[in-house]
Amino acid sequence: MENFAKVKELIASVEADAVKFYDNGNAAAGTRIRKAMQDLKVLAQEIRAEVTEKKNSAK
Repeated sequence: MENFAKVKELIASVEADAVKFYDNGNAAAGTRIRKAMQDLKVLAQEIRAEVTEKKNSAK
C-alpha cells in the first residue's frame, strides 16, 4: 500500500508541471514530466510484483 501512496503523491506533484508544459509550452516542465512518468513506471512495476506475490502466497 506504501507504493500506491507514492504513486498518488507523484501524480499530484507533477500536475503543476503538466499545466506549465501543456498550457504554457514550458519545455523544462516537459522534461520533468517525462522523468516523473519514468518513476511512475518503476513504481507501477513494483506494485504489480507485490500484488502478484501477495496473490500467489494466499493460495
